[in-house]
Amino acid sequence: MKPVRLPAAATLALPRWALLALGLFYILPGLIGRDLWKEDAASFGIMWTMAHGTLVDWLYPNIAGLASVDEGPLAFWLGAVCIKLFGWLLGDVLAARVSTVGIFVLGTMSLWYTAFHLGRRAEAQPLRLAFGGQPEPDDYGRTLGDTAVLIYLGSLGLLLQSHLTLAATLQGALLAFFLYRAVRYVELAGTRNAVLVGIALGALTLTQGFLPPLVLLVALFACTRYLDLPTPRALRDLAVAAGVGFGITLIWIVPATVLQPYGLSPVADWLNWNAHQIGLPGWPALKAFFRIGIWFFWPAWPFALWAVWAWRRQQMLHIVLPVFFFLALVLQLLADPAPENSDFLKMLPPLALMAAFGLPTMKRGAINAIDWFSVMVLTMLSAIIWLFWIAKLTGWPAQLAKNALKLVPGFTPEIGVVTFIVAAGASVGWIMLVHWRLSRQPAVLWRAVVLSSGGLILLWVLLMTLFLPDLNYGKSYAGVAQQIAARLPADANCIATNVGAAQRASLAFYGRLPFVTLAGGKCDYVLLQDSLRNRRDATLLPKWNVRDAVPLWEGRRASDRDERFRLFRQKP
Repeated sequence: MKPVRLPAAATLALPRWALLALGLFYILPGLIGRDLWKEDAASFGIMWTMAHGTLVDWLYPNIAGLASVDEGPLAFWLGAVCIKLFGWLLGDVLAARVSTVGIFVLGTMSLWYTAFHLGRRAEAQPLRLAFGGQPEPDDYGRTLGDTAVLIYLGSLGLLLQSHLTLAATLQGALLAFFLYRAVRYVELAGTRNAVLVGIALGALTLTQGFLPPLVLLVALFACTRYLDLPTPRALRDLAVAAGVGFGITLIWIVPATVLQPYGLSPVADWLNWNAHQIGLPGWPALKAFFRIGIWFFWPAWPFALWAVWAWRRQQMLHIVLPVFFFLALVLQLLADPAPENSDFLKMLPPLALMAAFGLPTMKRGAINAIDWFSVMVLTMLSAIIWLFWIAKLTGWPAQLAKNALKLVPGFTPEIGVVTFIVAAGASVGWIMLVHWRLSRQPAVLWRAVVLSSGGLILLWVLLMTLFLPDLNYGKSYAGVAQQIAARLPADANCIATNVGAAQRASLAFYGRLPFVTLAGGKCDYVLLQDSLRNRRDATLLPKWNVRDAVPLWEGRRASDRDERFRLFRQKP
């Protein structure tokens, strides 16, 4: 027997304007007004180098001359195109983030339509009520689409990752698009849908390598076996999908192999990186999965687990398909020798999808408990953020003011009128949302997650408005870049350096420093990065032929007491 029993009143769709407003409040803060941070400066550096470089820079991703072929080029192509189109109007940094907005829209829309198509299938419908009044299939599908998006937006792991210009961010959105195309294929197996599945696979390959698409293709075939779809047709269609996906990767592989940009082979390096992304699963990887996943997937994973339990007696597409994909991606992650937080992002769409189908089976008491937890915790955290903001401006309470400013020594806080209005408006909106939920006691299905999603968005808006100047001051290398540029002669030919990828991108962009390119050459200047706590002059300086060189500058970010940069001029 189906575990869902709902009246039509519970499937009232969230107003489109409300969903759009929620999405805008989610994605725009953290993009507008934010300097380059270490978390995504390297990715921006590749986009910026492409946009202001030549064809070889588009074929061989690099950060102002530092090779970076550990991932596919697609995400960087998108950012570079946006810089070309909008850089003159928005500035290069914000223009690159236009692609981030597009990626966010792709991911959320794909997830919504996936839940919608699964939700209106006959086997997913609630039990028919004795006297009628059950929801219509399309209404139920729309409600599940809204619910899946709200759970997706309310997940902690998505919050930071979706605001960064990373290849992993695009991979997460493409995974949601692949889910949608896979559902459409299972609903109507055929060459057309197989080709569209292949397009998703090809885009995933050009984003972060061939391993995730291969895993997903195997999972999709296993799903067709579990659902008893005709084996010959499934094999033929998935072969078409694989062929289309491979053909799309040739858009980059062929010209990069033939032209050999900078006399190098980016494809060979990329394939070598792919080969090192798989190993034998072990206890450290499993422990890392639970340690990171328990907060990264919150609050989606409790709903998802309940969905699997509630539908355990049913072999339904809306549970089988996301479970198969999620488990396949988990196995891939466990086999990764060095998984990163961003690698968890691709597992979030199938988990949010499962969670959306688990929510209708939950008891009213559990839903109310979730609501009260969200109201109390998120309201308290929002109040703490406001209190810290007041403390840093006024000095009261003194301990809070000290804690707020100790991470940004030398920073002078100021009131931003626009940011204050946005933060205050978001806080008023939260109060109105809580009042609506608690006073009207709506019966709609998505009521259980609207507060958790809205509260998380409020916290993000407050941080990205009230504390954005502090974060920019502490994380940006703009000041260091400008100091170096001021000491560097205008006729400097090039700079050899050991700085990291993120620092190189920031210094090249903010200071327009002429770092040595992939073509190589002898540079008259050397910029070295090291640690004040671990001086390595005995090995570092000779390695870069800094023996009798003239020191021109030494400095660091005011907020970093450990990192140090030094600029030298080589003697002829």
